Amino acid sequence: VQLQAYGGGLVQAGGSLRLSCAASGDAFSIYDMGWFRQAPGKEREFVAAIEWNGNRAYEDFVEGRFTISRDNAKNTVYLQMNSLKPEDTAVYYCAANPLLSELRVGAGNYWGQGTQVTVSS
Repeated sequence: VQLQAYGGGLVQAGGSLRLSCAASGDAFSIYDMGWFRQAPGKEREFVAAIEWNGNRAYEDFVEGRFTISRDNAKNTVYLQMNSLKPEDTAVYYCAANPLLSELRVGAGNYWGQGTQVTVSS
């Protein structure tokens, strides 16, 4: 699976962005998909995931501000981010894995190249 993330940019605090991740290949619908982020000087961390059946999982810091979704017909996963905060500034990566448990810990994930999100105060 090859992943291409896009949609990042510069936004003011309180604003919104929608990230997209397009996947190649015919097996997209069986993969669990996720978003991670890495801020400068910090380790990459899990943000959200959506299973092949539509079940969703979020890290606590999302606090209802982000929504992950997928369109299997378009081989694309989205991350709608609202009420953005300066601490959300990071490079955001999409990932794919057949197993959610492995996806969340980054074990054996397919990774996209990352897209920069910068939130100004």
